[in-house]
Amino acid sequence: MCKRLIVLFMMTILSGCGYNTLQSGDEGIKAAWAEVLNQYQRRADLVPNLVNAVKGYASHEKDVLTQVTEARAKVGAMQATPKLVDDEQAFQKFIAAQGQMTGAISRLLAVAESYPQLKADSLFRDLQAQLEGTENRITVSRNRYIAAVKDYNITVRSFPSNLTAMMFGYKPKPSFAVENEQAISTPPVVDFGAPATVGGH
Repeated sequence: MCKRLIVLFMMTILSGCGYNTLQSGDEGIKAAWAEVLNQYQRRADLVPNLVNAVKGYASHEKDVLTQVTEARAKVGAMQATPKLVDDEQAFQKFIAAQGQMTGAISRLLAVAESYPQLKADSLFRDLQAQLEGTENRITVSRNRYIAAVKDYNITVRSFPSNLTAMMFGYKPKPSFAVENEQAISTPPVVDFGAPATVGGH
């Protein structure tokens, strides 16, 4: 009976000190990060088809084609697991690699502007729609992750929940950081009827 009372007492104290909030926040971050990874993977899966479509009309644009292929390979070589959000250095490397991928795709789309027949190709237009939709999903999933991390980090750093966080080893999670904050909320514009402008991530 005494043990039960002690357990109930401890549960009440922990609940009042943010333990449950930390738990739910941690799970929320994992779910949000999994969706970020899912959308980045979706984009990576589009790249080979995009490269092949461009190659069909602009095979001599080897430098740009190689850059996109190498950027995709670099992203694919990284261990993008849910644990990545617990390792600040690995997280930043992953985000940097995704940034390189965004830049490489941007250059590829800019090259496509010089080839009217490529822009008119039905496969390429389908890839355009898929890429645009994927970039929108990336933006949404990143914003959800940013919001989840913000709420969690406030709990980790605020008194008295910070004491609970220290006791159980909960630490602040890394988030996306860009020089241009608008880049977070504005997806790349993929328009093959006008000069291509692709916003960074």
